[in-house]
Amino acid sequence: MLAIKRLVTVLVMVFVLTGLLLVLVPSVRSSAEGMFSSGPVGLYYALFLAGLVLLGLQLITENLDSALLRREVAAHNSKVNELKAKLYDHQADQRAREFQQRPTATTAIPPDYGTQTSRPAPSQPAPDAEHPTFPQSDPGLLNRPLDQPNSIINTPPDPTNRPAL
Repeated sequence: MLAIKRLVTVLVMVFVLTGLLLVLVPSVRSSAEGMFSSGPVGLYYALFLAGLVLLGLQLITENLDSALLRREVAAHNSKVNELKAKLYDHQADQRAREFQQRPTATTAIPPDYGTQTSRPAPSQPAPDAEHPTFPQSDPGLLNRPLDQPNSIINTPPDPTNRPAL
């Protein structure tokens, strides 16, 4: 397919160069008109037919090449999807094996003989999204709300709202 496409492209280039020669060089045009008995009308009719044939060949080869490329891309995409599915299945199997190999954590619950009151297991409170707590080993780092800014920056607001010169 590539060889046919290249051949048609070369023929189109030769046709374009011939057309440019006929248009730009008057001596070539007059000698080409002399080859046809009907004069310039026969020359332009022959050029029209040659251009029509070359255009048809160009369209056919480009459409065939495009269809072959689309088919090849579709085959590659299906291969990629198949490989993705195999990878997903492999990862799911691996996760299942890891889950089965994990030791189960069991907590020893003392038996209730009626002397103890059953209490629910202590649960940790949900973290507060607006005021997160972080481990702080440095006492200089404080979690202060935004309405109490750092005491180092004590610049009063400028009432005129103009930059200082």
